[in-house]
Amino acid sequence: VQLVESGGGSVQAGGSLRLSCSASGITFDVADMGWYRHGPGNECELVASISRDGITDYAESVKGRFSLSKDNANNTVNLQMNSLKPEDTAMYRCAIPPRKSAYCYSGSDYWGQGTQVTVS
Repeated sequence: VQLVESGGGSVQAGGSLRLSCSASGITFDVADMGWYRHGPGNECELVASISRDGITDYAESVKGRFSLSKDNANNTVNLQMNSLKPEDTAMYRCAIPPRKSAYCYSGSDYWGQGTQVTVS
């Protein structure tokens, strides 16, 4: 199984970015998936997750600004991030499955290398 994130970059506050997580070796219709972020202070947060059935969940810090969508044809999950704030600056990683009981993605079976988002 391999997860590859893309779409990060630098953006001004108030801007938008769309991150993508592409999977090989597994499909998102049989796996729960989450987006984690590691901030500059090394804090880690599960910002959004989507179940195999398409049920989404968001951290309070991003509700109303971030949204998840599945592209089953390309086996990709997209994280649309709007109204970005400097505190959204972090390394973003997708992981399967997300486990709220574990620290960050340490409880996940698979995770990608991450994509950096910088908001100034």
